Amino acid sequence: MEILKDLFELETVDENCSQETCEKWDSLGQLNLVVELESEFGVSIEPEEIGEMRSFHDVIRILKEKLS
Repeated sequence: MEILKDLFELETVDENCSQETCEKWDSLGQLNLVVELESEFGVSIEPEEIGEMRSFHDVIRILKEKLS
């Protein structure tokens, strides 16, 4: 949640955060998010997974798959 909060300059982030509810979560924001997640968690996110990341829940699901 901290990565989303910092990256998208939000005061608070909850589980409802998504591309639809976050104004700065656009295509450039998506790429920056992927870079931050890969760096923070030491994972490599595939292009098809990037396309699936449209909400906080999607990000968590993909990270859990990568880290398990």
